[in-house]
Amino acid sequence: MSTVNTMRAISQDVLGGPEVLKEVELPRPEPRTNEVLVRVRAAGVNPTDWKHRATGGFLGEPPFVLGWDVSGVVEAVGIGVARFQPGDEVYGMLSYPFGHGSHAEYVTAPARWFAHKPASLDHTRAGALPLVSLTAWQALVEYADVRPGQRVLVHAAAGGVGHVAVQIAKARGAHVIGTASAGKHEFLRGLGVDKAVDYRETDFAEAVKDVDVVLDTMGGDTALRSLRVLRPGGIVVSIIPIGSDEFPNEAERLGVRAVRMLVDASHSHLEAITELVEAGKLRPEIAGTFPLAEAAEAHRLGETGRTSGKLVLLMD
Repeated sequence: MSTVNTMRAISQDVLGGPEVLKEVELPRPEPRTNEVLVRVRAAGVNPTDWKHRATGGFLGEPPFVLGWDVSGVVEAVGIGVARFQPGDEVYGMLSYPFGHGSHAEYVTAPARWFAHKPASLDHTRAGALPLVSLTAWQALVEYADVRPGQRVLVHAAAGGVGHVAVQIAKARGAHVIGTASAGKHEFLRGLGVDKAVDYRETDFAEAVKDVDVVLDTMGGDTALRSLRVLRPGGIVVSIIPIGSDEFPNEAERLGVRAVRMLVDASHSHLEAITELVEAGKLRPEIAGTFPLAEAAEAHRLGETGRTSGKLVLLMD
């Protein structure tokens, strides 16, 4: 059990499968100037977590504590924090990728990485939302500027980023096409998808045409082939930031745009997401919850690729 000066966290000493994740006791952090100390109530688990666990990704060699999503309660504030006070319920994303560490009982981070938790969401749903909603918002709103009546294709539309992107695109008045296996099509229709494409049975590049915006969550060949379904001047935004020069080169040849992005922590974008939540236009779907100690089980389930929505770790 953690004491006043320590906290439970999920860490790893080596790269590998889910079995490398261990519950450990670490010193409880203290907020510095302009930072808040948040007692974590719930923290989403995302594909980037299991990729970093297995390969090190941007973080290199362990030990490290993974996790970027946070929903919790402000425990203490550092000098200069005017936005929050102890007792405030907040949610946010630790700066990606080097701000990681939310799979723990407490985190410290700059106050500007957080917003007040939407009143209509419990901590479980709020903890599922930040990384995927910021990714989808930045892709569709900041980079693609989705407008009413536009045609938007979302790849892996039942996944964490995908199912939130569908709702954001619909909230902006778009006609939304989503790819997913046939068993997830009913789920997609419940989100408001106008046309569902079974990527296992159908080549999306044949089934879909005249699209204004594609959100690519897969990278590689999917990103490249997505360029061919665009109208002139259309855009593919890929959330897979690393790949060959063929993607931008082919976009230039076809007279379309290709963007690769990584998500940024943003208070103002979280505020916009909160507005959608409170207006009833955005709600994260929870595929499963796990106590902190069972983080490895969450990773195992996530890596099957069969879940719809988000997996969340609960601290209590």
